[in-house]
Amino acid sequence: MEKLSNKKKGYDPKEIEEKYRKYWEEQKIYKFNPDSKKKIYSIDTPPPYASAGHLHVGHGLSYTQFEIIARIMRLMGREVYFPPGFDDNGLPTEKYVEEKLGISKSKTNRAEFRKICLEESKKVEKIYVENVFKKLGHSYDWDLLYTTISPEAQRVSQESFIKLVKKGDCYRGEEPTIWCSFHETALAQAEVEDLERTTKLNYIDFDVASNSKENKKLTIATTRPEFLPACVGIFVSPEDERYKDWIGKELIVPLFNHKVKIMEDKKVDKDFGTGIVMICTFGDSTDIEWWKEYKLDLKSVLNLDGTFNSLGGKYEGLKVEEAKKEILKDLDKEGRLKKQESLNQTVGSCWRCSTPVEYIVTKQWFIKTLDYKEDLIKRGNEIKWYPEFMKARFENWTKNLKWNWTISRQRYYGVPIPAWYCESCNEIIIAKESEIPIDPLEAEKNCPSCGKIATPDSDVFDTWMTSSNSPEVASRWLENPELYKKISPMSLRPQSHDIIRTWAFYTILKSHLLFNRIPWKDITINTFVLDSSGKGMSKSKGNAIWVDDLIDKYGVDAFRYWVSSATLGKDLPFNEKELIAGKRFLTKLWNVSNFIFMNLEDYNYKKPKKLEKIDEYMLQTLAYNTNKIKSLYLNYNISGARELIDNLFWNIFANDYLEIIKRRIYNETGDKKASAQYVLHQSLLTILKIMSPITCFITEEIYQTYFKKIEGDKSIHISKWPEFKKELIEQTKELQGKGNLFREVLSKVRQEKTNAKKSMNSEIILTLSKEDLEMLEEMKEDFASVTNSKEIKEGKFKVEFI
Repeated sequence: MEKLSNKKKGYDPKEIEEKYRKYWEEQKIYKFNPDSKKKIYSIDTPPPYASAGHLHVGHGLSYTQFEIIARIMRLMGREVYFPPGFDDNGLPTEKYVEEKLGISKSKTNRAEFRKICLEESKKVEKIYVENVFKKLGHSYDWDLLYTTISPEAQRVSQESFIKLVKKGDCYRGEEPTIWCSFHETALAQAEVEDLERTTKLNYIDFDVASNSKENKKLTIATTRPEFLPACVGIFVSPEDERYKDWIGKELIVPLFNHKVKIMEDKKVDKDFGTGIVMICTFGDSTDIEWWKEYKLDLKSVLNLDGTFNSLGGKYEGLKVEEAKKEILKDLDKEGRLKKQESLNQTVGSCWRCSTPVEYIVTKQWFIKTLDYKEDLIKRGNEIKWYPEFMKARFENWTKNLKWNWTISRQRYYGVPIPAWYCESCNEIIIAKESEIPIDPLEAEKNCPSCGKIATPDSDVFDTWMTSSNSPEVASRWLENPELYKKISPMSLRPQSHDIIRTWAFYTILKSHLLFNRIPWKDITINTFVLDSSGKGMSKSKGNAIWVDDLIDKYGVDAFRYWVSSATLGKDLPFNEKELIAGKRFLTKLWNVSNFIFMNLEDYNYKKPKKLEKIDEYMLQTLAYNTNKIKSLYLNYNISGARELIDNLFWNIFANDYLEIIKRRIYNETGDKKASAQYVLHQSLLTILKIMSPITCFITEEIYQTYFKKIEGDKSIHISKWPEFKKELIEQTKELQGKGNLFREVLSKVRQEKTNAKKSMNSEIILTLSKEDLEMLEEMKEDFASVTNSKEIKEGKFKVEFI
């Protein structure tokens, strides 16, 4: 019987990892077979941004967590479609390139900047493939690799746009837009994050324009005095007695001297500030709502870079914060700044740079979302959410949407919007489906109405416009329609909770609008890893722990063992002790396997006619636990499954069963020995298989060394899940009662020996109750052997040392 390699020097994870990375790739173990008769299980894999090349443990856990699911489903007999991808288009890549190379898109030739972005993305992707995902043992089919800037991805994105324009669900409009002045681009509502800050509430005197209130003033409290030049109205509450006589009058805006009307609206909070609100275009989203509702004038004071335009008068050219300081100084000089109060404030900010957003009227492309809120909630209910409570986040986000989705971005690098505009007759020309993928800047179009050359759209799509079609990109919707039909809707979308409002929401929206169905059947929300103080990990915070460092220290399987401790949708504080526990598990598995192999050299691979009772108990316990673990795996409860595996392997099999049958293995011959050998063989093979999705390298090495010749499969990872007969799974209470009692009494005897500071091999005389003796009668020989009892008597429990 061949022994495990490296037995003399022990378990060497690095040697084994390198060996099987090559083997899996050479043998194409994870290759998807489109002609397979197996049921397809497809994963809409999250493509990482091509902007780092290494992962901290939080990201490492997330990607490995769903990779374990891919391995589980192969074991369950599914044909697994598991395509790797990289999200290399849009703002994240632009930001990475600008920061890494110290360049700005606004100061670089457009074509050259896009070329640099593409080149840098390719470099990072290569590092990810070789040094991250393959190193972690991830079982992707690398022939299915996709990127979100590839011609095929651009085609999918542009095709979806064209179809939605034709349906009337996508339109171009000139509207107030959420704007990032740092990146100089429009943003969608989902790209705005709350920013907590302390500001000043400024009490400012406005003169009354009406002659009947001569020399009177009204004081208005505002946090945004810089928007005085854009003030277009004043509102008070109709329930506020202080201002009933003022409704319909006019005030003069300080410093800028234009008149604005006082109006009433129930939404005014009469207890905030002075109970008077000034409406500007636009200080916040409430300003937009009132501006639309009351059809107020539009006074746009901001340029796209966040500086004041000519409407700002003497403040033209200043940034918002600079203008604010100067305006407050001038108000104070005129005696109009009555007082200031500190105020804790929550404002919207760009999710990439944390710059507070502004609201500027621009021409943009939008996809209708507000018309479909109820439909989308229904779609969400058709999908199984793991954990279930995460569905509420999707529903709450959908219910509270106030904006249609802005899909155009004023950036260089991304999927071009396939549109041209005739400035003479205002016609919008959309590319034909046969022309895509197409870049309007490189393709001239004439207006079909007047024949003049149309102006190409220089914007690109929001990166989520493409990512929301990840199921179509990953499963080759346009490239291979037959394959797409087989795969769709996909089986699983794994993702993090913070992008439910973006990636999950937009994908469900696009699938509903384009295909009138859900994009996938299940969605799992990954575990979020915290540092030891309970904070999220990131490079910028300086608290990131890198996967490379951990796998160099403990090995990949120990890292994957830690990953399997995580529960979907729950935060997990990082604890290195779990990797130490993983290393102990792997060492124990290695040593146990070596022991078993040494004692199976004369095994004939045949089941004896009769099993010893303790062997039968072990086999029954194995079958029962394996069935429970299968159920947990199929419900994506990896941590629950591993907890059962730990107990099965450590406590039941290694600590108890192996010790129980050792002397029988050493000293017996014939059926008694064969009975133990059969159960050892079945148990180890089963434990290897059920653990293989988690610790993929060591289980492969043990399988290849011993079981491959017997089982016939090229890899444990494409073998079959261990199945047992129904009668074994449905445990008989009588046998389980006897076996459990055996282990309980064994534990008590061991404890007595430990308390007496005796070795486990110490000879004893054991006294047991009549009931226990009767229960253990059929297992008495094995029990006496494992406890080293020279005599077992009837009476009150007692251990006497000889």
